[in-house]
Amino acid sequence: MINKKPDWLRVRIPAGSRYKEVRGILVKYNLNTVCDEAMCPNRGKCFQAGTATFMILGKNCTRNCRFCNVTRAAPEAVDSKEPSNVANAVKDLKLKYVVITSVTRDDLPDGGASHFAAVVNEIRRINPGTRVEVLIPDLQGDVEALKLVADVKPDVIGHNIETVPSLYSKVRPEANYNQSLKVLSNAKEMHPGGKTKSGIMVGLGETEEEVVLVLQDLRKYKCDFLTIGQYLAPSKLHVAVAEYIHPEQFEKYADIARELGFEYIASAPLVRSSYLAHEAFSTG
Repeated sequence: MINKKPDWLRVRIPAGSRYKEVRGILVKYNLNTVCDEAMCPNRGKCFQAGTATFMILGKNCTRNCRFCNVTRAAPEAVDSKEPSNVANAVKDLKLKYVVITSVTRDDLPDGGASHFAAVVNEIRRINPGTRVEVLIPDLQGDVEALKLVADVKPDVIGHNIETVPSLYSKVRPEANYNQSLKVLSNAKEMHPGGKTKSGIMVGLGETEEEVVLVLQDLRKYKCDFLTIGQYLAPSKLHVAVAEYIHPEQFEKYADIARELGFEYIASAPLVRSSYLAHEAFSTG
C-alpha cells in the first residue's frame, strides 16, 4: 500500500464566479463534461478559466475500463439537440478552443462517429473562429466510422493510448494497444492537414523503458501532440495507484518526447489529455 498523496498532487476546491458561470451554462444546455464525469483534478482551474471538455453521447459507457470513473450502464438515447446545444454553449462561453469527447458507444453502428461529425459541424457553423479538438474512442477499429470524423477536419484528432501494453489486461481489458495505434495512424492518413494527439497515464506499475517504447510507437505513426499525467484512482474499486511519479520524472519524459519529435508535450503530475489543450497551437 502506497503512502498518501504528495504535496504536488493537492488541488484547490473549485470556486469563483467564472466557475459558477460555466456550471450554469452547462446546466442550461443539459450538457455533460468529462471534467466532472472523470473527476478531473483540474476542473476547478479550467472552469475558472472558462474552458471545459464537452462529453457527448450521454454519461453511460459500454465498456468497463478499470481506471475510469465514467459510469458503465445502459447507454442513453442519442440526443439530436446535442450538436446545437454544444455549439451554443461554446458561443455563450466565448471559447476559441473547444475539446469534444465521448463515452464509448459500442452499441451504435458507427460508434457515435456521425454524432461527433454533427457536433463539429455545428460548432463551426455558429463559431467559425473556434478551433475544435476531438478526443475519440477506438470506434472498434472501424475505418469507415473514423473517416466520418476525419472528413469534417477537426483541428486535432485525439485518441488516448492510456497505458503501456503489458498493463492493458489489468487496466484497459476491452481495448487493444495495436488497434489504438492504428486509429492514430489512420486519422493522420485521412486528415494529413490536421494534428493527432494521444495521452498516457503513469503510476500504474509501468517501467520507464515501457513508457519510452510507447512514445516511440506513437511517433512511428506520426502522432504530433502528447500528454503524460499521474494516474489517480477514482475509488477503491478501481485499479490502485502503484506509485506517485516525481515531477522530475515527468520532465525527463518530456525531454525524451521532444527528442523523438513530438511538436507539443504536456507532462506533469496533474496533466490530463484536455488540460490547456489550446497551448499546443499558441506555443507551436
